[in-house]
Amino acid sequence: MPMTDLYAYLHQNDYPGRGVLLGRSADNARAVIVYFIMGRSENSRNRVFAETNDGIRTQAFDEAKLTDPSLIIYSPVRRCGGTTVVTNGDQTDTIVDALSRSESFAAALRTRAFEPDAPNFTPRISGALYENGGYALSILKSDDGCDAQCLRQFFEYDAPRAGHGHLIHTYRGDGAPLPSFTGEPVCVALGDETAQQLAARVWDALHPENRVSLYACTVDLASGARQAHIINRHGGAK
Repeated sequence: MPMTDLYAYLHQNDYPGRGVLLGRSADNARAVIVYFIMGRSENSRNRVFAETNDGIRTQAFDEAKLTDPSLIIYSPVRRCGGTTVVTNGDQTDTIVDALSRSESFAAALRTRAFEPDAPNFTPRISGALYENGGYALSILKSDDGCDAQCLRQFFEYDAPRAGHGHLIHTYRGDGAPLPSFTGEPVCVALGDETAQQLAARVWDALHPENRVSLYACTVDLASGARQAHIINRHGGAK
C-alpha cells in the first residue's frame, strides 16, 4: 500500500472527527502514538486532555458549560502492563479490563458496538500498541446507518516498518449525518520527530475551527522510555 502524507491528508479534511495513529519512527527506534479529537458543538469543544497516572483523560474545560458527559468524558489512553490502549470512548476501560484478565484486544471489542448517537452512529475506533512495537487497530461501525447491525473490523501489524504509521478516524468528512470512515487504516509516512514536534505538525494540519485536543507520544523500543506532549484548544500545550 502506498504511503500517504499525513499532514496533507488531514489538512484536506475539515472534519475527520477523532483519530488514532500508531506507527514506527523512521529511525526504527521508537513507536509512535497520536490521538486527536475534534468537535462542532459547544459541548464537544468544551474539553481538554489531562494527564493521569496511566495515560490521559478528557475533562470539561468549563464545568458550568458541560451538558452531557456520556460520550465525551472518558480515558482515551491507558497502559496495561506493556500494552498501551488508545480509543475514542469508554471502550478503553473495556479493553484494559480484558487485558488484565489475559483476554485479547479483539475479544474485548466483540462485547461493544458503535456509539448510540443516532443518526451518526459514530464508530468506536481503538488501538493497542504492544511492548514489542507491534500494534492493532479496530473500528466498530454501523452497517450503513442500520442501528441493528455492527460491523467489527480488526487490523493487525505484527512487524511495523520503519517510517510507517496507520491512521484510523471516525468520519470521512463533514455531513448530516456524518459519514463513517471506510476501508483500511490509512498508511502514512512518519519521520523522526519528537513527540512535541509531531504534535505541533498534526495540530497545524487539523482544521483550526474544529480541533479540540491532541496527544502525541513516542516510546523508545529498547528502554521503554516515553516522551508525551498534549495540545489543548483551551489551555495551550504541555
